[in-house]
Amino acid sequence: MIAGQAAIAIDNAVLFRELQRSNAELNMAYDATIEGLTRALDLRDKETEEHTRRVSDITVDLAVRLGAEDTDLVHLRRGAILHDIGKVAIPDRILFKPGPLTEDEWKIMRQHPGIAVDLLSAVSYLAPALAIPHWHHEKWDGTGYPDRLRGQEIPFSARLFALVDVYDALTSHRSYRSAWSKQETLKYIESQSGRHFDPMLVPQFVSYILKH
Repeated sequence: MIAGQAAIAIDNAVLFRELQRSNAELNMAYDATIEGLTRALDLRDKETEEHTRRVSDITVDLAVRLGAEDTDLVHLRRGAILHDIGKVAIPDRILFKPGPLTEDEWKIMRQHPGIAVDLLSAVSYLAPALAIPHWHHEKWDGTGYPDRLRGQEIPFSARLFALVDVYDALTSHRSYRSAWSKQETLKYIESQSGRHFDPMLVPQFVSYILKH
């Protein structure tokens, strides 16, 4: 009886290790697929690749400091990496325009969150990560897009990411403007508390940036 129980315990341990290995390999395959998707956008614009790397790292690090669960961090990183994947369908004449967009051009640009959802919604394991690509352009006061969500109707991950995304965009050089300083950008973000950004997250974001 003891020998039989020992054999069962050994079999269970082996099975558990095999399951862990399979899960690890599956997650690696998932992440490799995501990296492949983002390369389609990166190949069009080198700045996009650098922006994606920065915002993904900052979003995850900030979420850790805010007490996010490990399982949530996986979806946050995936969502951050894929946040602009919908822009693969935006024409180059609009995506790379060196000056302000016209209203008609903005209508096309604002379609990229919906394109991201259309592109990714069939991939079941990405469902928990879709909030960022879908709603990171929503605003706390309800004036954002694509669905004009307001306040806490906007998923937490999208509210958090919006801060990181805007901060990185403003502090990065663009062909049509120079990069803003850290202090200028933080002042702007504080001025948008309760308008563009979640007023509960703004002080925590500002504190995080000032320490880095």
